[in-house]
Amino acid sequence: MAAAATSAAVSTAVSEMTFGARIPDFFDSLDPATGDLVGSFAVHDDDAVRAVVADARRAAQWWADLGFPGRERRLKAWKSAIIRRVDDLAELMHREGGKPVADGTLEIVLAVEQIGWAAGHAAKVLERRRVRPGLLMPNQAATVEYQPYGVVGVIGPWNYPVYTPMGSLAYALAAGNAVVFKPSPYTPAVGRWLVERFAEVVPEHTVLSLVTGDADTGTALCRAGVDKLAFTGSTATAKKVMAVCAETLTPVLLECGGKDALVVDSDADVGAAADAALWGAMSNSGQTCIGIERVYAVDAVYDEFVRALADRARHVRPGPERGADYGPMTTPQQLDVVRRHVDDALARGGRAVVGGPGSVRPPYVDPVVLVDVPEESAAVTEETFGPTVTVTRVRDADEAVDRVNASRYGLGAAVFGQARAVEIAHRVRSGMASVNSVIAFAAVPALPFGGVGDSGFGRVHGADGLREFTRPKSVTRQRFTPPLRLTTFRRRPLAVKATVGLVRLVHGRR
Repeated sequence: MAAAATSAAVSTAVSEMTFGARIPDFFDSLDPATGDLVGSFAVHDDDAVRAVVADARRAAQWWADLGFPGRERRLKAWKSAIIRRVDDLAELMHREGGKPVADGTLEIVLAVEQIGWAAGHAAKVLERRRVRPGLLMPNQAATVEYQPYGVVGVIGPWNYPVYTPMGSLAYALAAGNAVVFKPSPYTPAVGRWLVERFAEVVPEHTVLSLVTGDADTGTALCRAGVDKLAFTGSTATAKKVMAVCAETLTPVLLECGGKDALVVDSDADVGAAADAALWGAMSNSGQTCIGIERVYAVDAVYDEFVRALADRARHVRPGPERGADYGPMTTPQQLDVVRRHVDDALARGGRAVVGGPGSVRPPYVDPVVLVDVPEESAAVTEETFGPTVTVTRVRDADEAVDRVNASRYGLGAAVFGQARAVEIAHRVRSGMASVNSVIAFAAVPALPFGGVGDSGFGRVHGADGLREFTRPKSVTRQRFTPPLRLTTFRRRPLAVKATVGLVRLVHGRR
């Protein structure tokens, strides 16, 4: 009873701190499998978002002044509060997004790891350190430090509503920023749950705030005076976010879509490659930015790989029951994209060795494995974001790399093989790659996460992720008057001559 009262009090506090301004409208969050109501949420307009950001700015200085040890204690308390109620959150993720409870649990575990890493490493990565002043400035003491921006806005996605935004939330908070979080309108209840748990362990100020709504609310957040904006979503939306932020020169971090590929070399463990490709392509209903959407298998193992993949795919089933392999598509629009890509691939001469047009049965999509799909097809060039995968025969691994790198996307990749697998992984144009596994890089907190090309720019996770939410600050201090004074109108010609002679001596050797 006491716990329930505490939870209700925190929920009320969160509502008050984020809904303080007049809210003109509300929207419902629905279970995508059943249509049942999960909760109703306010649509934050421009005035409401500005009020939340202003409140966050007042909290930002207090949070920064806690220093690394103070923030570490509170962030670790937050991760403890989350993991103690992991079952509650996983159940909520299942109801609001359709994700199987087991998959939701795994996502939460990965997110908690990220909080722990960010909290525990922020001081080492960001605290002030000395740097060598160099040959020309021996009289200077030089330091560099990383100062928080102030208030960071985070716009999160619906496909991984805990793990993905946590790469920005935890790292921005660990770096000393206050954060205003706008979750996807398809998963606002999950976003609110995370903010409520934070409020339980940091009750003094609204360091982590919530705003909810659709694209207009996201636009309002971009224009509300945040010092940096982190966005995860489609490439098309990312361009719009960047354009709005450009109005005020607000820096952005963009983690966009992907068209990740898996290369199967001639010396690969074909069974392991097929199993990994299936998981990478179908888990979470294929709604994974770093999921496998394309496979390039060399001729020597192509037929064996297709057979192994097809055999496994025929046993994978979506559904509402807890034992289902994956759940419904989260949005009706994504069903239309999957349908269009499958139809286009078949119309262009491709073949479905598993599934086909009939696999799209709203709100579910059964596994679809496509072969002989032309490279110009939408199923190869555009992000499908559904439980489909194309498999293409290539002459060798070099041709596979060329095909992979022809995509405008460059988020993640995977390679299965032995002798050349690591070399191939380094040659693939992507922000991350895994060898003889899929998506492994996402589970290593110390590794930076992000893409190139249409997959965006900037990094979360690891030391790069911490620095992403800070401004580098350089300071020099003169320790003694230099024997050769160069930066004065009273300098002597001999000083310049002596300096050039010294530099020539050090750098002029062949």
